[in-house]
Amino acid sequence: MSSPMPVAKDDLMERLASDVRERADGEKIVFVSGNFNILHPGHLRLFRFAAEQGNRLVVGVTADGTDGVSVRQDLRLQDVRAIGSVHDAIALSEPPERFIARLKPEYVVKGKEYLQLENPELSAVRSYGGTILFSSGEVRFSSIDRLQREYVTLEHSAIRKPADYPRRNGFRISDLALIPEKFRGLRVVVIGDLIIDEYINCEPLGMSREDPTLVVSPFENKRFVGGAGIVAAHARGLGAQVRLISIAGCDEVAEFGRQELSKLAVETEIIADASRPTTLKKRYRALGKTLLRVNHVRQHSIDATQQEALILAAETALGDADVLLFSDFNYGCLPQPIVDRLARFAVKRGIMMAADSQASSQMSDISRFKDMTLITPTEYEVRLALRENEAGLIVVADRLQRVCGAENVVITLGGEGMLLHAPRRGAYHTDRLPAFNSSPKDVSGAGDSFFATTTLALRAGFDIWQAAYLGSIAAACQVSRVGNTPLTAAELLMEVANPSNVLDEMGL
Repeated sequence: MSSPMPVAKDDLMERLASDVRERADGEKIVFVSGNFNILHPGHLRLFRFAAEQGNRLVVGVTADGTDGVSVRQDLRLQDVRAIGSVHDAIALSEPPERFIARLKPEYVVKGKEYLQLENPELSAVRSYGGTILFSSGEVRFSSIDRLQREYVTLEHSAIRKPADYPRRNGFRISDLALIPEKFRGLRVVVIGDLIIDEYINCEPLGMSREDPTLVVSPFENKRFVGGAGIVAAHARGLGAQVRLISIAGCDEVAEFGRQELSKLAVETEIIADASRPTTLKKRYRALGKTLLRVNHVRQHSIDATQQEALILAAETALGDADVLLFSDFNYGCLPQPIVDRLARFAVKRGIMMAADSQASSQMSDISRFKDMTLITPTEYEVRLALRENEAGLIVVADRLQRVCGAENVVITLGGEGMLLHAPRRGAYHTDRLPAFNSSPKDVSGAGDSFFATTTLALRAGFDIWQAAYLGSIAAACQVSRVGNTPLTAAELLMEVANPSNVLDEMGL
């Protein structure tokens, strides 16, 4: 018969159980325990399954000396705490069933292999009316860690930097390493539509037998700040001081945006509009591809009162600003009177301006942004603004420049790269850059990272040819991961300094 646990250990376990219950604050607790000498995909599946059964996952790590333990408890505990789905990891100094009796979790989860065995936890669970579940999770959950890496990890292997463009434009790639340091201290104001992007990863199950419909099962959701919010976050990540002025609904989506931007150290002035939901774009994905996009959006312009509130907030923020970025997604945040008034305000104070006006599922007109230092439309957006479907790219680039008075025009071409139309020695010159990333994982963030990086480089005093090249590196880094994770100056510098992927006309 085992000797009774020391009183001190009883007190500690009781206090830990009480603390977990207090943090749970009435939410359903799920408990899993084990040795966890080496965490493997089976454990991740089990944790993921357990986390879906309640609101708070608590994992008990057995004491040193328990049968089967071969790694110190503190090291095992550290590994378990690193798992994203685990809310509390407890260093057990007593058998799991005794701690269960203290904690009284709503669910206790054990692997399927224990179903036909004797389970000492069963009596403890029954004593307070809890439930014990037997499942080893599903194979699909082993992909969760891979998905998490895709959100944050840059894949540099697919990036190729052309060497001919720097030579003909009079700079070296290594010169670009000087630029990000000059971003520090720049004061940037971003005005435009706040968007939240939600990625819903699904397991494809097959085709419906009732109708020709693809059937999927969602297993992981992740939200990102998008729209003007991610433009602001990129600028902040690159080192600038940033303030975002925008419109959002009175809902939890807007609150998510505020909290995330606060974490990213972006100052925000988000005016509430009860007549619209905060724009939420859902992407259903399977096997690394987007199956369907669903947009929760209203596109009407903000009313006169909200326009005045936005203008007042913007003019206050622009009092000491270096750069004004219009990030227009055409969901009603930037009606023409706001654009015109703020542009006049910025011109009077010598504030550099740049604009990006996106059209995918909505209409746009990039030509309504006058006298910008930089505009970055897609080919479709240029042709839409000019109502021109037949003329060549150089012709439409020159015509757009004349119509809106932009100093520099960059037409982005997706996988074909971009066309630059900008002044050089008194005349307009045209050049082209290819796409730097040949195997993008998610192209949705390319334009925003290019726009923010290129504009900051121009404001830092570098010419458009250098700025666009640095912006292309930023876009290549951004599309190498999934979702809108803000780019940092360190990530950008790492790729600038990488000599192994410079592509010459004759190859690497």
